[in-house]
Amino acid sequence: MTIKTPENSRPSAAGNRPVFNLELIRKYDKAGPRYTSYPTAPMFHAGIDEDAYRQSLGRAAKSDAPLSLYIHIPFCDTLCYYCGCNKIATKDRKLATPYLEYLLKEIDMLAAVLGRKRKVAQLHYGGGTPTFFNDEQLRRLTEHLRSRFDFMPDNTGEYGIEIDPRECGGNTVAVLRDLGFNRMSMGVQDFDPDVQKAVNRIQSQEVTLQILNQARKHQFMSINIDLMYGLPLQTVETFDRTLSTIIEFSPDRIALFNYAHLPSMFMSQRRINEADLPSAQAKLNILEHSIQRLLDAGYIFIGMDHFAKPDDELTIAQREGKLYRNFQGYSTHADAELLGIGITSIGFVDGSFFQNRKELDGYYASIDAGEFPVFRGYRLTDEDHLRRQVIMRLMCDFSLDFSAFEKAFGIDFRAHFADAVADMEGMAADGLIKLQEKSLQVLPAGRLLIRNIAMVFDEHLHNKGQEMKFSKVI
Repeated sequence: MTIKTPENSRPSAAGNRPVFNLELIRKYDKAGPRYTSYPTAPMFHAGIDEDAYRQSLGRAAKSDAPLSLYIHIPFCDTLCYYCGCNKIATKDRKLATPYLEYLLKEIDMLAAVLGRKRKVAQLHYGGGTPTFFNDEQLRRLTEHLRSRFDFMPDNTGEYGIEIDPRECGGNTVAVLRDLGFNRMSMGVQDFDPDVQKAVNRIQSQEVTLQILNQARKHQFMSINIDLMYGLPLQTVETFDRTLSTIIEFSPDRIALFNYAHLPSMFMSQRRINEADLPSAQAKLNILEHSIQRLLDAGYIFIGMDHFAKPDDELTIAQREGKLYRNFQGYSTHADAELLGIGITSIGFVDGSFFQNRKELDGYYASIDAGEFPVFRGYRLTDEDHLRRQVIMRLMCDFSLDFSAFEKAFGIDFRAHFADAVADMEGMAADGLIKLQEKSLQVLPAGRLLIRNIAMVFDEHLHNKGQEMKFSKVI
């Protein structure tokens, strides 16, 4: 069930402009989920297994709603010290060969259950580094997918891939466009040589812009650039030079991520010299300056750490109340169930989350046994579906229409969320939100703290028996 925000409650470009209130940021400075899913991944458990997935796929096969496919390619040639993704750092290109074969087998297993009734509206290759696969391997994988599933045409489907320009051959961009990819995302983080050395990601401005210009030449419909603030040796002045280069190139979207230093969770981060990290205040200064520069350059603040041009499909979807959020971030296809393919991938099918095994040997063994490689997941309750929609609309619209939820779920919103409303009264007093009898509107000072606002509706987060580790909201 999807709740649609009334037109008069949808955010405008001006209304989405956040206000940087240092006092409030410090007051609400705590860790919390990014809500690419609800419930969040720490709630997944082994009670949701291969059999549950197979049954859910069988029920999903009867639907004619669109599908979204996520393919995880875990390999990276070089380990970036800041990275918290599920990856395998290796120089051994031979590892790609068996992995590709097992991806093809998993795709065949899914197609055998689902058939070709449901059209694919979205495809995303993530990692790791998808371009660890060479052009021939990428072609074989993509053509195999297209032979097993029915894809929407280029002008309506969203087919994206994450690119590392250091891993692209001379024809890679042309090959990808020929295969039907029409969206590209590239990690840059920071062009400063000292910062790059400190995080072990040496990526020249020249190589990066060369690939970006090729994407323009081959008419990719949307180009996204990932930047990161809070990395070692960063200052407002050094990061401003990276911003200037990116703004001059003028990508369709920019993601400005907060570096979360969690060395206890991510071993690679232990290689970062903590003494080189900017202070909390310096980090906030970089963030404030970056937001101002992007807004002044004409980008719209979509939410969280995402900015897009006024005519970008994300901006349009938000304006029309059709924006959605999933594991790839903000999206425009709200009704698409998600199939996760490859190790660690997470899908959402038939009201349940399913995650594949995280290690290669286990993933290969499951497929060799003719079993889907699922090892855990979570089936949403009726209460979870309600709260998922509330959090979704908050994250995407910066507003809630209580009446819409009352009609869709048969509840008295204020009575049902009495504890959350009590928390929000404090946020209203702080100027984060405007709380009325039948609605909630996030104010400019609350835009950057949207995770905090969403957290008051997270039933699992408030269960004291659950120990969860998340990054800081800012």
